[in-house]
Amino acid sequence: MKKKWIALLLIVMLSALQYRLWFGKNSVYDFQFKQDQITTISEQNANLRQRNQLLRADIEDLQLGLESMEERARNELGLIKEGETFYRILPKE
Repeated sequence: MKKKWIALLLIVMLSALQYRLWFGKNSVYDFQFKQDQITTISEQNANLRQRNQLLRADIEDLQLGLESMEERARNELGLIKEGETFYRILPKE
């Protein structure tokens, strides 16, 4: 009789531990969810690092000389120097 109670108690304890492992707080599901979040955030961080490197390169170019500022003014603002002639070629549409 005593062995049955011990076996029953052990089965109940094992069931409780299995429940916590699979469905409780910090379960296998939670672990997998956190791993997926870490992967997503790591990819976002890698993209942001690359963007920051490009921005740093732009800042260094702007700090180093007027050539980069002139290039930006020409490309982004369409500015031309005095005495230059500006030609705009439009595609046929």
